[in-house]
Amino acid sequence: MGAQKSIHAGKAKIDFNVDLTHKLCGALLVPTLRGRVSIKHPDIFGGSEKLDLLWDKGIQDSNVVIAIRRPRPEWVSQQSFVIQCFLLTHAVLGAQHSITPEVAVHGIPVNRLSQTEGGEINISRLSAGVDLTEPPNTKWSTKTSIRFEVRASILQKHVRPMNGDGRSITLDHDGFPITCSGNSHDNMVVLKQESQYAIADDNMFSRVTFQMEQGLPLLSKWLIFNKFKFVVSRGVRIGPSLLVTSLTGGSLVGDMAPHQAFSIGGYNSVRGYGEGAVGCGRSCLIMNSEFTIPLSKQLEGGLFMDCGTDLGSAHHVPGYPAIRQGKPGYGVGFGYGLRFNSHVGQFRVDYAVNALQRKTVYFGINSVTT
Repeated sequence: MGAQKSIHAGKAKIDFNVDLTHKLCGALLVPTLRGRVSIKHPDIFGGSEKLDLLWDKGIQDSNVVIAIRRPRPEWVSQQSFVIQCFLLTHAVLGAQHSITPEVAVHGIPVNRLSQTEGGEINISRLSAGVDLTEPPNTKWSTKTSIRFEVRASILQKHVRPMNGDGRSITLDHDGFPITCSGNSHDNMVVLKQESQYAIADDNMFSRVTFQMEQGLPLLSKWLIFNKFKFVVSRGVRIGPSLLVTSLTGGSLVGDMAPHQAFSIGGYNSVRGYGEGAVGCGRSCLIMNSEFTIPLSKQLEGGLFMDCGTDLGSAHHVPGYPAIRQGKPGYGVGFGYGLRFNSHVGQFRVDYAVNALQRKTVYFGINSVTT
């Protein structure tokens, strides 16, 4: 567990990967297990085209990706961005199907917001499409998609809510619609653009990521929306220690289903709270700050503080799920942790306290290549 193993078969390479994370809240230990199988071929068609096949499987979701990358033609200029996109400098053909419990938006916060109990609502997503990635130009990188989920150039998305028995449903436990259309599924075609700027040296790093999704009205019943998200991160080395601060924000206008809302709370958001227990809204703003101190060659200690808010946008989400569930809309968590680096992976332990003085312990293993 927490490791990656590689096997070579002729020119092809097969990678196996397992990640494990646990969250301890009170007497409840919640595991998150993910496995990945990756098959790579360096010259699938004889013209230096690279093929990647990826199968990513969690306990309740799966993801299948087919990626074909071909080298840039020599006559294409570095500045001819439009031409390069159509020549597919990096093309990813992908298909994805997942069935995941909708906990972050429709879950009920309990134990002073430190846990979130899931109901019987699962979201089934089916998508297929193409991602086009422009090679980094100086410090910028850009990616665009086309997808058929019924979701960054063009993506079609199909989302279908189900209950615990696998039957399609249209209403939550309070009788409010789960989809935007009111039917058992939502369809959308999405134009998606993502850009990233990054610089780094021995004493600091900075990274800015922008992501935009635009729902296109190709058919009258398909969702029309614009969703924008940004992440700004900066790390500064102070002697042997490292201070990392990040700011995440976003907003969505137009048509939306409740499960499309920005959720706040959880290990990757505001620690000390359950998934989505702080709130969910059309907008959000989250700040994370962590100060890491080396304790030995393999052991590091860290102090962290997280905070997040829905910017008062919970009442703009259809069905008002956050308001009905008593989520406050803002929250602060802080704590400390240890990171142990080994040949198996990085073992992590975080102890977090939320604004209501409820304590949560997180355990995790990050994989490394062996």
